[in-house]
Amino acid sequence: MKIDDYPRVHLAHLPTPIEDAPRLAKRYGLSRLLIKRDDQTGLTGGGNKARKLEYLMGDALAKGADVILTDGGPQSNHARMTAGAARKLGLDVRLVLAGPDFDEFQGNLLLDVLLGAEILFLRDKDVPEMEDGMSRIAEELRAQGRTPYIVPIGGSTPVGALGYVRAMEELRGQIGDEPVQIVLAVGSCGTFAGTVLGAKIHLPQAQIHGISVSSRNERIYRRTTEIANETARMIDAGITVDQTDFHPYDRYFGTAYGIPTEAGNAAILDAARLEGLLLDPVYTGKAMSGLADLARTGVLDPSRPVVFIHTGGVPGLFAFHGEFQDQAVCRKQ
Repeated sequence: MKIDDYPRVHLAHLPTPIEDAPRLAKRYGLSRLLIKRDDQTGLTGGGNKARKLEYLMGDALAKGADVILTDGGPQSNHARMTAGAARKLGLDVRLVLAGPDFDEFQGNLLLDVLLGAEILFLRDKDVPEMEDGMSRIAEELRAQGRTPYIVPIGGSTPVGALGYVRAMEELRGQIGDEPVQIVLAVGSCGTFAGTVLGAKIHLPQAQIHGISVSSRNERIYRRTTEIANETARMIDAGITVDQTDFHPYDRYFGTAYGIPTEAGNAAILDAARLEGLLLDPVYTGKAMSGLADLARTGVLDPSRPVVFIHTGGVPGLFAFHGEFQDQAVCRKQ
C-alpha cells in the first residue's frame, strides 16, 4: 500500500507556515533559523498531534469505533487533542491520565474538561499502569455493546507516524532540497520516527536532531527505528531506517518529564522576547534549549539553515504560571 491508500480524516490546517526567526538565530549564532509552525495546526489549540490523529482517527472510523481512549500525563497535549478530534468527529472519549497529583484544572486539563472527556486519574502511576487502565475500560465498554479504539500514548504508532512522513513532503515543498538541519522535541518517538522516515524519503540531505523530553538515547534509538521501519513497510517505501539516520540527545530534560528546567525556561523567554514566539516548559522550551546548546557547542553547522519544528504545547504553559511570575514588570496605580 501507498500512503494515500490509508484512511485519513482532515483535522489539521495544512500546510502549516514556516517563518524566519532572525533575532533568535543571531542569539544562538546561526545564519538562519526557521520555525515550522506545527503549533498552528488548528485542532483544539493546535500542535503536532493533529497530523497523527488524521490517520489514527481515519483508522478508528474505518473500524467502526464509537469511543476513543488514550492516555498521558495531567498536562498531555496529546490527550487534549485526541479529545478534540473525537468530539469533532462525533465520537465519545475517555482519558486515562497519570502522574503527580494536581489541585486545579489548569492548562490542558481545563480543556479536557471543556471537551467533556471522562478522565480516570491514576496518581503517581506509570505508562504500563495507564495502559492497563485503558484495557480495563475498553473491556467494560465492549461489554456494554460499544466499539472502543485505543490510541497509545502520544499516538506513537506506525499509523500515527504517517502524519509526519507527509509533513516532510510538505516541508520539502516549502524549502526545496536545501540541506537543512531539523531539530524537534522527542517524547514517545512517533513524531520523531515519522520525521526521520519522511526526511529520508523527501529530504535525504537533511540532518535530524531530536531533543528528548523524557527518555534516554538507548530507548529513543530502539523505539524510533521500530516505528519508522514498520511505517516504511506499510507504505512500501523500500528503505530501512537505522541509528545513523538521526541524532537524539538526552541531556536536556532535567530531573524528569514534565519538570521545567532553568535552560528551558530561559529559551522560552528568548523566543517570546525576541520573536513573539510562545513555547512551553514540557516540550518545546526544552527542545529550544537543546538547539541553543547544540549551536553553541558546534554540533549544528552555523552556515546551514536550521528548521525547528514547533510541536505545540502552548495551552500547557498556563499550568506553569508560577515559573515566570518573577519576570513581571507591573506598576499598579
